[in-house]
Amino acid sequence: MADFGITGYGAYIPRLRIERGIIAAAHQWMAPGLKSQAKGSRAFCSWDEDALTMAVEAARDALTGSSPDGLKGIYLASTTLPYADLQCSSLVAAAISAPRNIAGADIGNSQRAGTSGLLQALKAREDALFIASDNPLGKPASAQEISYGAGAAAFTLGSNGVIAKLLGSASVTDNFVDHFRATGEKYEYFWEERWVRDEGYAKLAPAAIKAALEDAGLGINQITHFAMPSMLRAAADAVAKMLKFTGTVANGLENGVGYSGAAHAPLMLASVLEKAKPGEKILLVGFGQGADALIFEVTPAIIDQPARRGVSGSVADAIQTDSYLRLLSFSDGIDLEWGMRAEKNGKTQLTEQYRSGFMTDGFIAGKCGTCGTVQYPQLQYCVKCQAPASGFSDFSLRDEPAEVLTTTADWLSYYPNPPIYVGFAQFDNGARLLMEMVDVGPSGIERGTKLRMVYRVKERDKNRGYNRYFWKATPVTA
Repeated sequence: MADFGITGYGAYIPRLRIERGIIAAAHQWMAPGLKSQAKGSRAFCSWDEDALTMAVEAARDALTGSSPDGLKGIYLASTTLPYADLQCSSLVAAAISAPRNIAGADIGNSQRAGTSGLLQALKAREDALFIASDNPLGKPASAQEISYGAGAAAFTLGSNGVIAKLLGSASVTDNFVDHFRATGEKYEYFWEERWVRDEGYAKLAPAAIKAALEDAGLGINQITHFAMPSMLRAAADAVAKMLKFTGTVANGLENGVGYSGAAHAPLMLASVLEKAKPGEKILLVGFGQGADALIFEVTPAIIDQPARRGVSGSVADAIQTDSYLRLLSFSDGIDLEWGMRAEKNGKTQLTEQYRSGFMTDGFIAGKCGTCGTVQYPQLQYCVKCQAPASGFSDFSLRDEPAEVLTTTADWLSYYPNPPIYVGFAQFDNGARLLMEMVDVGPSGIERGTKLRMVYRVKERDKNRGYNRYFWKATPVTA
């Protein structure tokens, strides 16, 4: 039987970062103990980012140098998807222009959804895209608010060009409740840390690891990298010591990212793959109501992987903020008075959204078959030579290079992160489009700045709980 495994990987971490010391300082008056945990920075989502938008960006990174055309399935693991009853993997599929006959599945309800979902996708042995994306929220002044972050990782799976093959795996399922979040609740409830560490991580994780090693026919001394995320400090080191592991304990991504829920184990795996060498073996563990253990062997094909942003690129591409209130506002942790400018109806016409979805979802422009002009949106006739649209060919703008032609910073219109930057993006292929520009940073944006396209929330309908998603432009580097 041909090898089947991971053929590509990608990641996305929000650009926005805040030093943990700023969070601790905001709560100094009532929780001075947080200062001891205030080391490094953590990522957080902008107002127009969520688990879905991060999933799209990670998927695009994983598909670097390849096409989604041959995919048979798309899996999306998260505990913070924007909808309880609307398949988010179908929105990701549309955004990356995956074939319509692709199967989709959303996976959630556990911190180990990332590893459980990846394991099931590997066992299916079909060409697929697996994504884990999460944006867990910590209650203000909690240890979770300090330690949490946000991010997404994605993997293409198949039998052609395998860079990491699964040697063995095992799972332990146990109704061990370390924390929970009830339906409809925003924040989680946590149990006592020592109990979770001693009875949870220290017993459930080793049981799954030992079974996976037996399944792979390996000893712990043959493992090169050990990756196990944890909401508790030093839990991974303690498990590694218990197992007498002498290899490399993977970077927990505490600085620059923070604990990203169900996405954290896949993010750590993507981070290890960035520097792994052929023949090295990776032990990946996910914890939550039991544990998963997956053992991969890196193949020589990893040398030929095309360059991508990955985890390291996303961590480096950061915009620092010194505003704790900004973080709270973006996660609806504070109710600000935005004035009458914010009083507008955000209702989406779902019929029109569906009709124009072929253009808006995947950012599909039309290329005139007569004169070659690229235009968005597609009209009935070419804007240059008036040739009929029947001669257009579809042309996606989402990966096309562009730069700023004009830009305006608007402080008068309502915008959740003022000012709103709007201007013309000039694409290298000749297309020109008036676009919203995001993640600009405190220095602003100038004519000629290189741009890339990102998938974001266009507008939130807070009355009905529905988001409209679209493409925006952002500087190539922060």
